[in-house]
Amino acid sequence: VHGQGGVKFQNWAKTYGSSPELYFQPTSVEEIREILDMARQRNKRVKVVGGAHSPSDIACTDDFMIQMGKMNRILKVDKEKQQVTVEGGIFLSDLNVELSKHRLALANLGAVSEVAAAGVIGTGTHNTGIRHGILPTQVVALTLLTASGEMLECSKSLNADIFQAARLHLGCLGVVITVTFQCVPLFHLHEVAFPSTLTEVLDHLGDHLKRSEYFRFLWFPHSENVSVIYQDPTSKPPSSSASWFWDYAIGYYLLEFLLWISTFVPSLVCWINRFFFWLLFRSRAENINVSYKIFNYECRFKQHVQDWAIPIEKTKEALLELKAALENNPKMVAHYPVEVRFARGDEIWLSPCFHRDSCYVNIIMYRPYGKNVPRLNYWLTYEGIMKKHGGRPHWAKAHTCTRKDFETMYPAFPKFCAVREKLDPTGMFLNAYLEKVFY
Repeated sequence: VHGQGGVKFQNWAKTYGSSPELYFQPTSVEEIREILDMARQRNKRVKVVGGAHSPSDIACTDDFMIQMGKMNRILKVDKEKQQVTVEGGIFLSDLNVELSKHRLALANLGAVSEVAAAGVIGTGTHNTGIRHGILPTQVVALTLLTASGEMLECSKSLNADIFQAARLHLGCLGVVITVTFQCVPLFHLHEVAFPSTLTEVLDHLGDHLKRSEYFRFLWFPHSENVSVIYQDPTSKPPSSSASWFWDYAIGYYLLEFLLWISTFVPSLVCWINRFFFWLLFRSRAENINVSYKIFNYECRFKQHVQDWAIPIEKTKEALLELKAALENNPKMVAHYPVEVRFARGDEIWLSPCFHRDSCYVNIIMYRPYGKNVPRLNYWLTYEGIMKKHGGRPHWAKAHTCTRKDFETMYPAFPKFCAVREKLDPTGMFLNAYLEKVFY
């Protein structure tokens, strides 16, 4: 197996990167074993990457990097159990298309599908819908190649402890070779977006959660404006009110240009947020399509992003506090949208939704034409509010938490650490990001 030198790795947002000593694209388990043997002999660390979408340095390394893109096959479709077994490197965008040919689908997906199956579960990707868990809750089995080269089959009945750790593995337990997902019959979604206010949505949050299976809302900071989005299964034929002009010419290119101007005059941001709400979100819009095409949406352009999960009952308090913080600090600006989503509690040890129904509050600062925008005050203010309300950060995103924080946030954190130390006693799969988590 041959590793390539001189490869520069960067994440999608180009906010983090590294220069691995050797970059591998294996095609078989035997090749991965060889790489791990070589790493052991040379005392090198190993990082496994998929679609490089994580907006943090969780995938970075200066030692050995394994890119799983060539291990991307569908291994088995069990129509009776409605389950699919895939190699860890398959992109969900390819899996969605193949599943639809078998009249199957994943019950929930994140905003982006150019991500690898093993990576999606590694960082706890989520979407919205209080009846639905984060994506790793759809995993019923997986196989893990450990640092020693041992292959472990994991499920609720086989290596149960390792399974609970590996369903959200942070890339630190080994190499995820295969994943088995629980699917549902193929379905279409009817998406309805309509304007509202922050006060109305927060005052009637319970009603909104009951009214739509996949409910989320976008709040436009520096205003009361909200776009409410309902997505629900339907038998109606596909139709769309989208247009290239409004979605791209206005919603992408004009927005990027105006945000670039706002880097010179930051006070423009609140007017840009209001202007775009008036332009693109003030009227009702509808869209019907196969589920994965509705779940996935354009992340626009490069951005810095934070996303924490708080107990669902803290939603109103936390958002009103964030709104007040922006009103009380005129120099602190926030790009739209603040995206608010919901997820069901689960049993996965490092899930931000461990043992509680949760609200995810996602904030962004765009980087128009790749230019960095001052965000530190906003970031720290937001993190302070999230921590105060019992928040837990999304593992794929950049955050300032350390082991001390995680020991408080996660009751099962010691259990995860014990499994990690057993499977990888020398820390082969660690990097700078993970050292802050575990040490």
